[in-house]
Amino acid sequence: MGKILFADQDGVQVLKFEGDVRVCLGPTISSFLNCIDKNRGINAVVIDLRETTGIDSTSLGLLAKISIRSQDKLKVLPTIVSTNEDITRVLLSMGFDKIFVVDSKTPRCCAELGCDQLGELPAEVVSEAALRQQVLEAHRTLMQLNDNNLVAFKDLVAALEQEQETSRVPPRLRANG
Repeated sequence: MGKILFADQDGVQVLKFEGDVRVCLGPTISSFLNCIDKNRGINAVVIDLRETTGIDSTSLGLLAKISIRSQDKLKVLPTIVSTNEDITRVLLSMGFDKIFVVDSKTPRCCAELGCDQLGELPAEVVSEAALRQQVLEAHRTLMQLNDNNLVAFKDLVAALEQEQETSRVPPRLRANG
């Protein structure tokens, strides 16, 4: 199971992903998006993936949303630090080099942060419907990055949209319809 650590270094928000980052951490990542919206003293965002062993498409979609929000609210391109060749290959295949500065070298702000300065973000718990909505939005975001993502995720997005519609229909009507 993965976890997300956080620190603020002179207005640089650092998110450090450790371990296997999966959909269950999506609500925690989404909560960070709200910090960007509030933009209180944030100058830049750095995503540190050096200790990430795996990352799913939902988490990648939420990272893409962080980049889009950072560009919109902060007017800066965030940085992703990745030294794992497999993770970097996935980032590049998803088109993250267009929406992030993808770097294999540790930025000064990450190097200055000691383990004692990084605090674990609390795990957020949301309803199944809210989680399904986050997964859907994350994949829609990925689809907008490039044609390969559009092809890769269109069936999943269609299935999630269908599931969402079905869940909105009252059970009594579902049985008859």
